[in-house]
Amino acid sequence: MAANETDSRVTALLELHEIGKRFGGVEAVAGLTFTVGEGEIVGLIGPNGAGKSTAFDLINGVRLPDRGRVVFRGEDITGMMPCDVVRRGLARTHQIVQPLATMSVLENCMVGACFGREDLSLQAGETVAREVADLVGLRDRLAEPASQLTIAGKKRLELARALCARPSLLLLDEVLAGLNPTEVQRMIEVVRTLRDCGISILMIEHLMQAIMGLSDRIVVLSSGRKLAEGPRAVVAANPAVIEAYLGDASLAGVAHRRA
Repeated sequence: MAANETDSRVTALLELHEIGKRFGGVEAVAGLTFTVGEGEIVGLIGPNGAGKSTAFDLINGVRLPDRGRVVFRGEDITGMMPCDVVRRGLARTHQIVQPLATMSVLENCMVGACFGREDLSLQAGETVAREVADLVGLRDRLAEPASQLTIAGKKRLELARALCARPSLLLLDEVLAGLNPTEVQRMIEVVRTLRDCGISILMIEHLMQAIMGLSDRIVVLSSGRKLAEGPRAVVAANPAVIEAYLGDASLAGVAHRRA
């Protein structure tokens, strides 16, 4: 399979068609096209300022693209409000965690459940919230105010709230950032479990060992443009990708060890 092709046997869940976004004279995302297939983990990587989080904003409706289309499950969702996007089964986490600080961990999770794809009642939402909290390791913290959680705990809560919306596609924005090695490994195991449960994942991550170990395919952005796309080993050995990462030839070594 060529580096810019998607396996035709994988059904496309998310499709980006030439989406673009400008902020004044800066083209933050420039004609970006790629897909995420059913059951895939796709890594979205690139140097700081490459346009990764802006791409997430365009996908889930936080920002309106200047051009192009976002298609999810065959439906054009371009410019749709985030609340409507999540009800269709596409949820996300944020790089900067945003818990509802005055509410408990359980209540935070219930917000995701009651305003998610299944539009659950409070009682049903609490059941889902408890199940998801158990999955991500927050079962013993449900009664605590979200503000009292550690950074690692808030990362788990951010993930739990998104999962409670019952998504078929989850966008993870640097869910490993700020975690110690033990916490990173635990979160990696959670991400793998999610894929095993049938959730497709598009994730932004700077921790190369993690992204290369988790992803089926990699999309690389640089200055808002797609620099490369393909299997992790092929992408990591691409000279343009290595140059974009300031000559970090260790990328290829990491990818080959994980392949």
